[in-house]
Formats: sequence, C-alpha cells, structure tokens
Amino acid sequence: MKSRASRPHNPAGQPGGGALPGRLSDELRAELIAFRRDMHMHPELGNQEFRTTAAIKDRLEKAGLKPKVLAVGTGVMCDVGEWDGVTPMLALRADIDALPIPDTKAGVPYRSTVPDRAHACGHDVHTTTVLGAGLVLAGLDREGLLPNAVRLIFQPAEEVLPGGAVDAIESGVLEGVGRIIGVHCDPKVDVGRIGLRIGAITSACDRLEVTLDGPGGHTARPHLTTDLVTAAARIAVDVPALLARRVDARSGLAVTWGRLETGHAPNVIPQHAELSGTVRCLDLDAWRAAPDLVHAAIDEVAGMHRAKTVVNYVRGVPPVVNDAESIGLLDAAMTERRGSYAIEDTEQSLGGEDFSWYLERVPGAMARLGVRTPGDTRGLDLHRGNFDVDEEAITVGVELFTAAALFDGNR
Repeated sequence: MKSRASRPHNPAGQPGGGALPGRLSDELRAELIAFRRDMHMHPELGNQEFRTTAAIKDRLEKAGLKPKVLAVGTGVMCDVGEWDGVTPMLALRADIDALPIPDTKAGVPYRSTVPDRAHACGHDVHTTTVLGAGLVLAGLDREGLLPNAVRLIFQPAEEVLPGGAVDAIESGVLEGVGRIIGVHCDPKVDVGRIGLRIGAITSACDRLEVTLDGPGGHTARPHLTTDLVTAAARIAVDVPALLARRVDARSGLAVTWGRLETGHAPNVIPQHAELSGTVRCLDLDAWRAAPDLVHAAIDEVAGMHRAKTVVNYVRGVPPVVNDAESIGLLDAAMTERRGSYAIEDTEQSLGGEDFSWYLERVPGAMARLGVRTPGDTRGLDLHRGNFDVDEEAITVGVELFTAAALFDGNR
C-alpha cells in the first residue's frame, strides 16, 4: 500500500476514473437517503431493533434476496449471490443500534422522534451503506457480473458490552466467510475520503463497577469509622495514577470514571459508595493483564482507608486490528472509485468497537468513513446529541463496498 504522503492531491474531489461497475443510480441514492433519515427518526437501542430489522429485511426481500433474522431476534444476515460452499465469501458488516441520549439537532426534518434516543454514532449510515451495497451487488448478480457471493451482516447491539458481534457470530454469520470489512463514521474526516490504518485502529474497552461499604458515622468523628467519601475520592484519583506506573506507557491503559455516587446529608458519613467507568487499552497484551492490575490497584487504595470493596470488571472488546491485505483491498477499492487522493492515514483511537470479535475469527479491516462537509467548523463528534453527517457519505460507502466486493471476488 502506498504511503499517503505519496498520493496526489485533488481538491476538487472528483471520482476516480475506473470503469468498474457498481456505481449508484440517482434513484437508488435518493432511496437510501430516505432510508437513513427514516432510521434516524426511529432509533432503537441494542437488542430492541425490531423496527429496523423489519425494514432491512423487507427491502432485501423486495430485491429478490433471502435475508434471515439472527437468532437473538434482531439483526439480519443475507447472502447476495449463491455461495458455492467452497469459495470464501467477503462479508460487509453494519451495526444497527442507537444510543440512549437525546437528539439535540435543530432545523432538520429527520430529528429523532423517540425521547432520549438518537443515532449519535452513525450506525444509521453504516446500515444504509451496507444495504445499498447489497442492492447494487444484487443487480450485478442478476447481470452475471458478481464473481463470488457476498454476505451482508446487519448486527444488533454494538453499544452493549461485550457487543452484539458475539451473538451474531454464534448465529453463524461467519460460516463460509473468508474476510470481513466495515466502515465507521468519522466526523474529523471530510466526506469523499476514508481513513485507513494497518494494525490496531481502536482500543480495547471494558466496563468497571466498584462498590464500597463501611459502618458510616458522624462527620464530627471520621476517625471512629470508615470515611467512604474520602475512600471513593482516592480510588477515583489514585487508581488511574497507580496503573500509569504499573504498565508500559505505550500500552495506553486508561481508567476513566463516568459516575461516582455516595452520601445524602452533609453531616453524615455514608455506609455505601459506588463508582463506575471504563478501562481502555491500546495494546492487546496489556488488555489481557488489565483485570488483575485494576483489581490490585483498587484493593490497595481501598485498604488504606479500611473500605470493603466489591469490583465488577466486565470484559468488553479487544482492539480492532486491521489485516494488511484487507487494508490493501479497501485501498484499491477507494482508489478505483475516488482516486488515491481520497485516502488518508488515520490514527488509533481509544474508542472501542465490537467489530474486533469478527477479526478474532477471520481477517478483515475497518475504514474510517468521512462524514464532515468540507469547511464545516462546528466540531461535531460521536456520542453527542447534535451529531450529524453529510449524506454524500452514503454514496461513498456504497461504492467503496461494491468495488471491494468485485476486487475480492476476482482475486
């Protein structure tokens, strides 16, 4: 794969000059934008995506395909083309769930209609691109232009640890699959471009819950009891600091707290406190060691304050580690569709993604899909209520996936 620095720059953003079939028609482009907007207006949380599942299944059936709902009751898998039982298929993966946060966008007709629910991570775009690619590839298959069968995976519950990918794999979505690719919206990348990286592109992400207990007492006599407020505060501050000195700094192991609750009155030392947060890690070996390291650090700090602790360490997801050959496939596909200027290097993030579970089984890669309108200075970010995308990203994603499927089938 060429270095990004060696690629020509094309500020006009014109498509590449390749003649590969599989570009979007104006009619299908309009339909897909409408599909994304409808999905955006009706967000559903993980394992509750019944309306979304039905909409995906219905549209695939109208295209003459035979989608199957996953065993968990939501999510869909569907083959485009007839699998010969021998040749490994390429899988295209999308996640379909939303987040439990309010949609704060103003002035758009597709704002969420469900209180405290929003597609604030771009899963509606991921879903629409895979759906659109499936429809385009189905048309090519009818014309005899699809070299190998392709599997579409619409996965539920990506936002629910350890991720709906685990259930999808148990439902058999990887049977017959030799490679899997996906995209994730990136609001820091302009629409019409993608970000690629060989190796780890996300971090591991686990959930951490800590409860503290003590006898309680009067704030006038903290020396006669266990001061749980101080103990909880010291755990919040000291545990991340301890871990920073007990693992290689290059592993990026980070504990970040999102909740700390304790006490009800200003003159009463409480009997109970709770903390919860996440453990993130860039390195696979450090991630495997993290539970023991975190337990030991919490026990050490809590012991100094005579607090009784219960630690619930919930395994989440390992890092997404992109296979070099799969990145080469995405590179070739994007170059064909938009030109080599449309590809940029991307960094490893501390975000977690359950796409990693697929890559524990088969090679594959995830690309970052640019969704920022060039010149937009709003600084939109994922997991915020005002998150939105430039819908041209749907076209880019569909054409990336279709080109990748055609290139992979002709290897």
